[in-house]
Amino acid sequence: MIDHFYDTGDSIAALATPWGESALAVIRTSGDNCVSLFSTVFSRSEAVRDADGFTMHFGYILDPETGKRIDQITAAVYRAPRSYTGQDSVEIFCHGSLPGIQSIMKVLKKHGFRDAAPGEFTMRAFLNGKMDLSQAEAVAEIVEAKSYHAHTLALNRLSGGVFKRIDKVKHRLLNFMSSVEVQLDYPDDEIGGDTLLPSSPVLEAQEELKTLLDSYAVGRLYREGITVALAGGTNAGKSSLFNLFLREDRSIVSEIDGTTRDYIESWITLQGIPLRLFDTAGLREARHPVEKEGIKRSSKIISEAAVVLYVIDGEKGLSDEEEEKTAQYRKDRRYLFLWNKVDGNVKAAPLWALPVSAVTGEGFPELEKQLAARIIGEKLPTDGVMIDSLRQKELLEKAYIALGEVERGMASGVSLDGVAVDLKDALDALGEITGEVTSRDILDTIFSGFCVGK
Repeated sequence: MIDHFYDTGDSIAALATPWGESALAVIRTSGDNCVSLFSTVFSRSEAVRDADGFTMHFGYILDPETGKRIDQITAAVYRAPRSYTGQDSVEIFCHGSLPGIQSIMKVLKKHGFRDAAPGEFTMRAFLNGKMDLSQAEAVAEIVEAKSYHAHTLALNRLSGGVFKRIDKVKHRLLNFMSSVEVQLDYPDDEIGGDTLLPSSPVLEAQEELKTLLDSYAVGRLYREGITVALAGGTNAGKSSLFNLFLREDRSIVSEIDGTTRDYIESWITLQGIPLRLFDTAGLREARHPVEKEGIKRSSKIISEAAVVLYVIDGEKGLSDEEEEKTAQYRKDRRYLFLWNKVDGNVKAAPLWALPVSAVTGEGFPELEKQLAARIIGEKLPTDGVMIDSLRQKELLEKAYIALGEVERGMASGVSLDGVAVDLKDALDALGEITGEVTSRDILDTIFSGFCVGK
């Protein structure tokens, strides 16, 4: 991370919209003096310099040295602490011309602004108490979301869903810690009465953490997606099924064997989960070197896929060779077998294969249902709060293990000093999730992964 990443006193600027031609572009600025600095390059300098927060101002970006107009813009002024970063900020809405954007950035840097580092706006929001660390991570997750459901879950985290769950656990443990500290400060002979500590607060906290930990596998699925490969012999209908999943004619369909000589891929969503779907080359003994290479690449895709949809031509049935292959594949839990072409004159499908028609769509809803069940099962949290950050998962595990030590220590009569140490370890781990306990290295790792302008 650059050295001035933690210097929040200077003024920063960055393009917040994608770099490319567009109708509009947005340039963000932030810093204690950013409104004053911006006024020096704006045609209505006094109006901006004295402006209240949440006001819009129309005018021109100027080169102060020449007085030349660079672009016609609208500027939104925000005053600390009521802004994204918690500092004074100006957002510039300009035309989406690449030369124009470059000229504006050049003038801003020439008159007191510096380029913002990746994630620096959100870093300042975190440092200024506008959000906790789990919310800051959710900002990047929203930007990177590959499906509507992934976006919704990340928005839940941005709204404080994870923080509220963690904070609830922390308050329960802090109350328990206070009871431990009372007994440490005032021995039995001083406070009298029954000093046995109840284990219920620890058990309840563990249960809360376990629920969050269980959500990680599904949360990760919604964020990163999963690889699904269509496999099978030539002319089994893989490309037709691929097109059916996409709802468009993307892959070439032909009655000629070996039409697909290389794999084709596309992202789709299934119940909100992003799927990277591959249509692979038909598996057979090939003579042509191009087809051989395509089968080789397809075999690698199939071996690495999380789920394999093995398509069988229901009109031809299974040859002796395919009988042997499918018997072997059925031992692999990644495989889901499809008995295709049931709209025609087909042989009866075996019990272990799902009857479908890539032409009419018959059996396709059941295929999507079984595919979703194969991927996510029935482990969806009812409150919509999920974690998908490996950092958060590891810290939750650390806290969960520490609470297990607390429970065992209380049951076996370990001294309260030892119980207090384990309890503090659990609280520190939870504090790292929200950012109350953290280090520069952790912050560098999190925010360096953001895009510039965030």
